[in-house]
Amino acid sequence: MIARHSAWLLGAMLVLVTQGAPPAMAGKVYKFVDENGITHYSDRPPAGRSPELVQTLHYRHESQQFVTLRLDGSGEARRALAFNRLHGPVQVRLVFSSQQNIVAQPGLPLTRVIPGQLETELARFHVGSADGGGSFELGMTGVPGDPAARPDDALYSLPVGANSGWRIDQGFNGSFSHQDEQARYAIDINVDEGEPVLAARGGLVMQVEDDFEGAGLDMEKYATRANYVRVLHDDGSMGVYAHLQTDSMLVRAGQRVSVGQTIAKAGNTGYSTGPHLHFALQVNSGMELESIPFRMANPGGGELTLSR
Repeated sequence: MIARHSAWLLGAMLVLVTQGAPPAMAGKVYKFVDENGITHYSDRPPAGRSPELVQTLHYRHESQQFVTLRLDGSGEARRALAFNRLHGPVQVRLVFSSQQNIVAQPGLPLTRVIPGQLETELARFHVGSADGGGSFELGMTGVPGDPAARPDDALYSLPVGANSGWRIDQGFNGSFSHQDEQARYAIDINVDEGEPVLAARGGLVMQVEDDFEGAGLDMEKYATRANYVRVLHDDGSMGVYAHLQTDSMLVRAGQRVSVGQTIAKAGNTGYSTGPHLHFALQVNSGMELESIPFRMANPGGGELTLSR
C-alpha cells in the first residue's frame, strides 16, 4: 500500500513469507432457519442447533496475513509497526524497498522477534536533508517461531489412534515430497479420512487453518495449501499437523492442548495423493523455517523407525 503526504512520500509494501503456513483460500457462512421460519446467516456455527439443520455455505476470500505492517504518525514523524496475529512468536525482517533522502532509526535492514498477539514498533523515519523531501517504500517478511528456541530431545506420541490401521508411507527424506527444508524430516501417516488426529506433544495452538477444500498433485496449485494446525511447544519448537479434513478442527488458536488430545480429523487437502496425516517438527533457524529430526514412540513399545 502507498500512502502519500505533502512534505514527502511515504509507502509500505508487505511481502509475506508463509513458510509451513499455507493460507486458507475459502471462507464459510452458516445458514439456518429458526422456529419462526426466519433465515439466519452467521460466521460461527449456531449454538444449540442440530448440525443436520445447519447449512454450511463456502465462499472464496483473500487469506489473512499472519503478520501485518502499518505506518503511523504525522508530518515528518513516521514509524513502522508490525502486528503479529499468531498466538506465538514471529520473526520479521524489515527492509527498504526504495529510499530517497530518508533515514531509519534503527538502520535497515533489521530483524526482530514479535511475541504472539502483539504490535511492536520496528523503526522510525525522518528526512535526511532539511532542504528537501524524501520518499521510501518498506518490505517486510515474517516467519513463525523464535530462532533463539532450543528444542529438547522429547519423545513424541503417535498422532493417530493406535488401532486406526495406520502406517508410515513416507518418512524422513522421503523421495515424493520430503525434499525441501520445511518437510525433510516430516512423516506421512496413512489413515482413513475422518480418523482422529491427536496432539503428539502438549503446547499452545499457534495457528489453525480449516477452510481449504481442494486436493491434488498440481504442485503450483496445491503445494502451499492445506488445512493444518501448528502447535508451539514449551521448548519453542512447533508441531505441524497438515492435510486435515475441512471443518474438522476441535481446537482454536490460543488454546493449550495436552498430549493425546484430539485436535482435528485426518483428511486429504492440499498436495496429497490420498487421505493421510503429515506431521513435522519445525523451528525457525533465522528467517528460515526448517523441519528437524524427532523421536516418536511406537504404541507397541520402543520407538518408530522414521527414515524410509
